[in-house]
Formats: sequence, C-alpha cells, structure tokens
Amino acid sequence: MKHTFVHFEIPADDVERAKTFYQELFGWQISLAQGYEDYWFIQTGDEHDLVGGLMKRQAPDQGPVSYVQVESVADYAAKVEDMGGKVIVPKSPVPGMGWFVHCLDSEGNTFALWEDDSPAA
Repeated sequence: MKHTFVHFEIPADDVERAKTFYQELFGWQISLAQGYEDYWFIQTGDEHDLVGGLMKRQAPDQGPVSYVQVESVADYAAKVEDMGGKVIVPKSPVPGMGWFVHCLDSEGNTFALWEDDSPAA
C-alpha cells in the first residue's frame, strides 16, 4: 500500500466565510456532507482529486490536518509512539467509512492516520 495523503480538514471560525473564500479563490465545490449537520466536503477537482473537509473550529489552536492512508491505524499509532511521536486522538470511527487517529510527529506537527473500513462502527 502506498501511504499517501487521502484527505485534509480545514477548521474555521466562520464556516460560511471560509466556504466563500475557498470557493472564490480556487473554484472548489463545498457542500454539506450527507448525514452530517456541521461538516462540509470540499471537492478540489474531479472525483479522482483529493477531497477535504471544512468544519467549525473546535479549539482555539486547532489547525488544518492532513490524513495519510495506512493499513491499520492501531499498528501505525503504535509506531508513531515508538518513534517519539504522540497519539492525541485515539482510534475513532467514521461510521460507514473507516477509522482515524490524530497524532503529533517528532516535531510537534499534527497529522492523522486513516484506515478504510466501510463497516466501521
């Protein structure tokens, strides 16, 4: 498996302002994610291009997060910690899609691990 970036998230203090900004700047299509009240999908191009998310900022220091595809978030979370990083959000489901873990790298940068798993509970 290639460990590539598969998703990104942008937190916003004012979601409508951020939607307008990115739509007008880049022409991105931003629409409310089906089944969610407060999460918007960002389509950066055609269906094969990277898809992002936009949501209300949940903490004052919350910044953008990039997600890397892995075979097992549990296995890679353990590797992160073995290599001097830190898990800051443990394995969590996205129902019907997969699992994620948020981490800090050895330099204090936030990133996330993503595991596809359609039956995620």
